[in-house]
Amino acid sequence: MNLPPKVTERAFARLAEIGAADQGKALRVAVEGGGCSGFQYEIVLDEAAEDDLVLESKGQKVVVDSVSLPFLANATIDFTEELIGARFVIENPNATSSCGCGTSFSM
Repeated sequence: MNLPPKVTERAFARLAEIGAADQGKALRVAVEGGGCSGFQYEIVLDEAAEDDLVLESKGQKVVVDSVSLPFLANATIDFTEELIGARFVIENPNATSSCGCGTSFSM
């Protein structure tokens, strides 16, 4: 059974830190064709659309469009702070391979 992606508390906390909801914005996680492995993630602050799946906690929202949703089934959306910088990351069990940049994958 395909479950919707889950969002970690860390990711929601980061959205609160940057004041996403205060600006009327949500974190949009989308999958599009392209990238070095066939698909790539697009992670942007955006407004929610009608057909979006909305994942919400403490007033902060993460949205996924209906086309991207199957590619993100059972995935985890997280926020990480490393030496190379702080960023939102996707842990996707559907990806059969991914490239070093972490934003591109294949299925």
